[in-house]
Amino acid sequence: MADFIQSILEFLSQLGYFGIALGLMIEIIPSEIVLGYGGYMISQGHLNYFGAVIAGTIGGTIAQLFLYWAGYYGGRPFLEKYGKYVLIKKSHIDVAESWFKKYGAGVIFSARFIPVVRHAISIPAGIAKMPASKFTLYTVAAILPWTVLFLYLGEVLGSNWSHIKEYAQPYVLPIIIAALILGAIYFIIKKTKKTTD
Repeated sequence: MADFIQSILEFLSQLGYFGIALGLMIEIIPSEIVLGYGGYMISQGHLNYFGAVIAGTIGGTIAQLFLYWAGYYGGRPFLEKYGKYVLIKKSHIDVAESWFKKYGAGVIFSARFIPVVRHAISIPAGIAKMPASKFTLYTVAAILPWTVLFLYLGEVLGSNWSHIKEYAQPYVLPIIIAALILGAIYFIIKKTKKTTD
């Protein structure tokens, strides 16, 4: 499996910035691995940091827009049937739909940092016909710091980039907490606004 991942990363690295975007769009391997390797490429002088951030943000956003449009046009039955091909299980959709119904649009931002839910959350947004502009705004707002962090860590680690998951843990936890706090604030404001209307 490690050889398979390495071969994909080496192929993507030949495509430069487009390789980072493509790796995040198809998500055969986790985004943090793709970005970590992108950071390593930066450390080797093959990529520019800001160009890689742009490529990563675009690729990550497009990946989520695919799921959003699949939910928008195909609905839940389509995704339950074909979601397995993009590693989305029925249980992922169940949790994401429950969160979206409970917390509303703001969860599109905060759930991006939570394992299991972070990819599937785009599906109920599409099913609920959330405005595409709003969905894209929240998605970019979450993907941008994630991209910046993992590219930076990959660059710092250099040839040790493969240890990025362990190295990232102290950084990721505060981001998750901050995202949950922001999500809670959004939910409270929305609920308060509903009761006053």
